[in-house]
Amino acid sequence: MPLSDITIRNLKPRDKPYKVSDFEGLFLLVKPTGSRLWHQKYRINGKEKLLAIGSYPEVSLAQARLARDAARALLASGKDLSEVKQERKREEKERRGLTFEIQAKAYMDKTAKEGRADTTLSKTEWLLGMAIAEFGAKPMSEITSPMVLRCLRKIEAKGNYETAKRLRAKVSAVFRDAVANGTAATDPTYALKDALIRPTAKPRAAIIDANSLDDLMRAIDGFHGQTVTRIALQLLALLVPRPGELRKARWSEFDYEAAIWSIPAARIVFPFQSRPCGSWTI
Repeated sequence: MPLSDITIRNLKPRDKPYKVSDFEGLFLLVKPTGSRLWHQKYRINGKEKLLAIGSYPEVSLAQARLARDAARALLASGKDLSEVKQERKREEKERRGLTFEIQAKAYMDKTAKEGRADTTLSKTEWLLGMAIAEFGAKPMSEITSPMVLRCLRKIEAKGNYETAKRLRAKVSAVFRDAVANGTAATDPTYALKDALIRPTAKPRAAIIDANSLDDLMRAIDGFHGQTVTRIALQLLALLVPRPGELRKARWSEFDYEAAIWSIPAARIVFPFQSRPCGSWTI
C-alpha cells in the first residue's frame, strides 16, 4: 500500500532499523534514533543496488517520488544510478572549486593569446582586479546579481560611473566565457544593464574648420625632433588611426604605388568600431 504523510509521521522507532515501502522500489528506512531515510531499490546487470535520496521531512514524500521517477528514467536509459550520483557530486565539487578569480585569470590568458594590445590587457587586469578583490574567492555558481551590483555601487559612490560601466562589461565577459565552457549557468550581470548610473558624455576638443587644420599641419611640418616622430604625427592627423596601430606599423603594410596602408585584422585594436578600419589611402 502506498505511503501517506500521515502514515510516515506516525512511524515510531524500534530497537532495530526497519523498512516501510511505498511502491516501485521506493522505501523509507526508520532507524532506532528516529531518523527516517529515503532509499530507492533498483537492479542493474542482475545486481540489486540502493540509491540514497535523502531524509524525511527535509525530502517530502512528493519529492521522494519525483526523485524515484527521475531515477527510473535514468535506469531505463541503461545508466547506473549510483554512478550518475557520484558523477554529479564530482561535477558539483569541481564547480565549487572554480572561483571567479580562477575564471577571470583564464579569461585574461585567453585575451592575451588573441593578441590584444598591452594597454588593453593592462586595463582589463586593472578592472577585473576590483571584482576579484570583492568576490574573487566565491565559486562562480554562488555569485549573484546583487553581489556584483554591490561591487559596482562602491565604484559609483566615488563618481567613477564610466569605470563601473566598463567593469560590468568585463565581469559579463568572464561569465559569458564560463557559460560557453559549461562552467557557469548564467551571466548575473545581464540584469544590471539598466541598474547603473549612465556617465554623461563629454565631447572632446576637435578641429572642425579648414584653417585650424592648416595651422595643425604647419605646426607638425615645423617639428624639429626626430623625422619618424614628425611623420607619425602627420599620419595621425590625416588618417586618425589608433596610436597602437601606428606605433606597431610594419613596412610590409604599405602599398606605395596604390598609396594604401593596410592593417592586418589581428592588429586592429577595436575591430567592431564604427569607423571603417583595415586600410587607409595615404
